[in-house]
Amino acid sequence: PLRPGKQNFRKRKMRASLSIFASSLILLLCVCIQAAHAANWAVIVAGSDGYSNYRHQSDVCRMYQILHNHGIPDENIVVMMYDDIAHNFENFDKGKIFNVPNGPDVYAGVPKDYTKSQVTPKNFLKILRGEEMTVGSGKTLKSGPNDRVFVYFADHGAPGILAFPSHFIFDQVLSSKDLIDTLKFMHDNNRYKELVFYVEACESGSMFNQLLPTNWNIYAMTAANPDESSWACD
Repeated sequence: PLRPGKQNFRKRKMRASLSIFASSLILLLCVCIQAAHAANWAVIVAGSDGYSNYRHQSDVCRMYQILHNHGIPDENIVVMMYDDIAHNFENFDKGKIFNVPNGPDVYAGVPKDYTKSQVTPKNFLKILRGEEMTVGSGKTLKSGPNDRVFVYFADHGAPGILAFPSHFIFDQVLSSKDLIDTLKFMHDNNRYKELVFYVEACESGSMFNQLLPTNWNIYAMTAANPDESSWACD
């Protein structure tokens, strides 16, 4: 038989082992709960207006349908579009927008979070930063350190800038510097785990080329390099 001292030592050792096991289990549960709470977010933007730019809002509406059909809830999708296409006098299919010939109406159900004069570079950057919005639906990016963020932008561009409605008026363009500064803010403040940024615009590569650090866990894809046009398909 074990002496009382050895019995007490064994009991203390068993209690310590159980305590370590319990702590490890709690830590594992916390990690699993955190992972379960990870969310997908999206900000999708058509930066143009006018019926001649039909394709931009059409692409954004199609992107919304893809995200929505893959389970991302509307409260996690922010849509910016001028919203002057579906009911435009030139549109023969009033109230509808199509993205492929004989395809479905991609306008149906799209949230119009920010429209008309609310579609600005300033509001776009505020949304990415998760700032409180006092216009539109008020929706903003509330992502956290475990979340995945997708940003999609379709419009015109030029070296170092992306256009918003009002046709290249100075305060209606987004500069590469302002965009990179905002992405830095998001990185430094743990606003995402992974971020994917798609841009369809001329010279769109100039928004990221030699500007986006490789350690921010951001994957940027552009329709053109820094000095080439991105052609629309008729």
